[in-house]
Amino acid sequence: MAFFDTKELRENRHKLLLTAREILDKADAEKRALTADEQTNQKKALTDASELRDQIEQHERRNDLEREIALAESTESNRAKDAAGEKKEERTLTRSWERPEYRSAWAKAMTTGLKLSPEEQRALSAGTGTEGGYLYAPEMFVNELIRNVTDATIMRQISRVLPPIAGQDSLGAPVLTASMADAEWTSELGTPSTDSTLAFGKRALRPNPLAKEIIVSKVLLRKTSMAEQIVREELARVVAETEEHAAMTGTGAGQWLGVFTASADGVTTARDVSTGNAATAPTYDGLKAAKYELKSAYWPRAQWVMHRDCMEIIAKIKDGNGRYMLQDSVVQGEPDRLLGAPVRLSEFAPNTFTASQYVAILGDFQSYWIVDSMDIEVLRLEELYARNNKDCFLTRMASDGAPVRAEAFVRVKLGT
Repeated sequence: MAFFDTKELRENRHKLLLTAREILDKADAEKRALTADEQTNQKKALTDASELRDQIEQHERRNDLEREIALAESTESNRAKDAAGEKKEERTLTRSWERPEYRSAWAKAMTTGLKLSPEEQRALSAGTGTEGGYLYAPEMFVNELIRNVTDATIMRQISRVLPPIAGQDSLGAPVLTASMADAEWTSELGTPSTDSTLAFGKRALRPNPLAKEIIVSKVLLRKTSMAEQIVREELARVVAETEEHAAMTGTGAGQWLGVFTASADGVTTARDVSTGNAATAPTYDGLKAAKYELKSAYWPRAQWVMHRDCMEIIAKIKDGNGRYMLQDSVVQGEPDRLLGAPVRLSEFAPNTFTASQYVAILGDFQSYWIVDSMDIEVLRLEELYARNNKDCFLTRMASDGAPVRAEAFVRVKLGT
């Protein structure tokens, strides 16, 4: 097990950001616009810094995966030693997908594509659909898929992920739609007035079906011992990207409701702040106005979410004393900070810089809830693309996500 030290990459990224800033500082000091060469050099420095950030995040996700694998191997080794030392009787497996013969058949089907023996077909019978071909992934495969989705999606990292629901169609959460009126001063023997404003409602999360297919070469599946891992990572990636896109701009109709979607069921237009912003870019005053629109009770857990194009613009903004708003992180695992709050980047956040468009959001993302259903299915179609010597893998799951408390968020909107 080897971990990648990202310290050097972080230091190099910091140097690139300093280079970009020095170019701006020089032009500011000389009270002139950037020359063509300076614009090119600054753009290259920011692009290289962005690429290094992506490398850092990739290596850190790999380090996390290595830790999980090491923990799993250590746990399995200890279990094996306990079984050998104490000569424990092997427990009876009651579910078909826990049986060793099922796991063996699954691995053979996933990695070789060879025809199964009658015994292996019987082992898979409990996981076969009425039309044939549906295979329920062994339990370890499903668990790895869920963990990979969590690693690849920032919304699952910063939001509140609720326990999976089983046996119900939806998850309901009570909502306080109207608070009680203020208490009233009265005399010692006075009769208090009855409150008539307190009201409750309900917010429902209904897991929606999500599916995606991947086409994989039969040659690759037969020649590499990492075939199952390759398929798992690709399934995780496409599911994660679909969820991330919906978490940003989803409509809420048959999919997640996005934080950048104005909705009475999520973040309303009352949470939009455009004061002080230009029509093509956020400004120092506009970002300050957004922060102070958020109640201070949410500040300790508040985070910014934006596209890297927006972060590039903000990285050039200075306050009245010539200090940059964005604070670059040089510590492994810590994000850059803006006005005291961490900045999270999403490739699916809006990045259209025209009048009245959303470009960033600040909020306590524990008020964005995500719920999954229990079932994750994997389907392998061996004949659909047989003429092209390929197999088709299809994943199915169901999940829902939505903001449940509008006041916990404030959106940055460009001016008109």
